[in-house]
Amino acid sequence: MKTILITLLSILTATAAYTQDDAAYKTLQDVSYRTTGDAYALERGKLDVYYPAHETGLPTIVWFHGGGLTGGSKSIPEQLKRSGFVVVAANYRLMPRCSVADCIDDAAAAVAWVFREIEKYGGNTKQIFVAGHSAGGYLATLIGLDRKWLQAYGIEADSIAALIPFSGQAVSHYTYRKTLGIKETQPTIDEYAPLYHVRPDAPPLIIVSGDREMELLGRYEENAYFWRMMKVAGHKQTWLYELDGYNHGDMAAPAFHILKRHVKDILSD
Repeated sequence: MKTILITLLSILTATAAYTQDDAAYKTLQDVSYRTTGDAYALERGKLDVYYPAHETGLPTIVWFHGGGLTGGSKSIPEQLKRSGFVVVAANYRLMPRCSVADCIDDAAAAVAWVFREIEKYGGNTKQIFVAGHSAGGYLATLIGLDRKWLQAYGIEADSIAALIPFSGQAVSHYTYRKTLGIKETQPTIDEYAPLYHVRPDAPPLIIVSGDREMELLGRYEENAYFWRMMKVAGHKQTWLYELDGYNHGDMAAPAFHILKRHVKDILSD
């Protein structure tokens, strides 16, 4: 009997801990941010919301996954869990089943959904930060600099609290360039390049790159030029970080420390 009681107590304790843990933060999965479009747009137009169950007015991180615009799927980054944020992880359509414009439009539609809906999950619409790794960083930056993408959904891009790309492309994305017959080693800057849209009145921009000798295709150097041109354009809140010893994939984990610090600093201003 004693053994049974101890076992039962252990089960109840574990259940209570799980319930308490589950009650503190909740995850809502596969929420549609699109209600119209073809089957593929509706399939990929989904996001997950991770949020504290009993808090309001919290900063929100919108996170876009990487994958070269051809792969990858949404997930809530472990480094952002239990950090006092609402976190939204969004999918977007993938090339070659769509155009690069479709990828960008999906990112804008997802961010617009966050502006419309996030207060229901404890978020603050004045504290929405848009971030992502690699292709996700590219999308985050482009929709924050080129106002037209969010304007199509009735949102002003400058309402974003900050843009925080991890190893994103600043020139036109290499997957898009391939569709034009351009080699991935041939840089191009056109309307699909964040660099094309440098401006002094953009949201704060925190650029994070891996080690220049370990990154993809001169990724650090293109971001360093991006940083410089934002400064030349008169933007006062652009930062650039190079994470020595980290390659393109590994740099994301330590980059979250930079993200959290800047979010704290921006909110304390």
